Amino acid sequence: MTTQNTIALITGANRGLGRATALRLAQDGTDLIITYRSHPEEAAAVVDAAVELGRTAVALRLDTREVSSFGAFADEVSRALKDRWGRETFDFLVNNAGTAVLLPFVEMTPEGFDEMAEVHLRGVYFLTQRLLPLIADGGRIINLSTGLTRFVSSGASAYAAMKGAVEVLTRYLAKELGPRGISVNTVAPGPIATDFSGGFVRDNEQVRRHLGEQTALGRVGEPEDIGGVVAALLSEHTGWINAQRVEASGGTLL
Repeated sequence: MTTQNTIALITGANRGLGRATALRLAQDGTDLIITYRSHPEEAAAVVDAAVELGRTAVALRLDTREVSSFGAFADEVSRALKDRWGRETFDFLVNNAGTAVLLPFVEMTPEGFDEMAEVHLRGVYFLTQRLLPLIADGGRIINLSTGLTRFVSSGASAYAAMKGAVEVLTRYLAKELGPRGISVNTVAPGPIATDFSGGFVRDNEQVRRHLGEQTALGRVGEPEDIGGVVAALLSEHTGWINAQRVEASGGTLL
């Protein structure tokens, strides 16, 4: 499978890692279905940028906490595929959408824990299940995890626990979807300079410097670093990679 004339659905692609991934794939010749929960103007800007690159793109609203909405969302995707591409399936699913409730273990609330579970585990599980009939045989799924499933940072226990569960889910999906030729992998970013968690890494120079010093390459990552990794795993050259956790952290805490 080549990335020419392929279609990727990327959740949470109006900003951050999702946006960088969408634009990297568009540069490589992949058309886009992107989702956003809020800030439709950001999603429209990503669509415009993809169109300027010669790609077809559409933005659809999706709240990955609302499992009951997934059926209607899948219907929207089906209509978009038919109207924009004359197709019934898309090729790549990138489960990127996320948020963070970062509190020490002793301060975590049931509400915060449930939000992490809804967005990062329950949403990924049931959205993938609902979209599976629309993913082409021979397609690929990328689940976003975090370097925090390997190295530990205070305050991330609930977030990292959900991402650890997603890494396990990835292996099960790879096994169960193998007969359809669908590969499933996890990308686990290290510290990245985005607006995630209020721009904690991006906007605090002291934090950037401290985290960069813990990385073999001497800096924190940028969104484009992760977009490139995801695009590589969706290229024609990496189809034999399956059921793997690919950490993209620049060598953090080696």
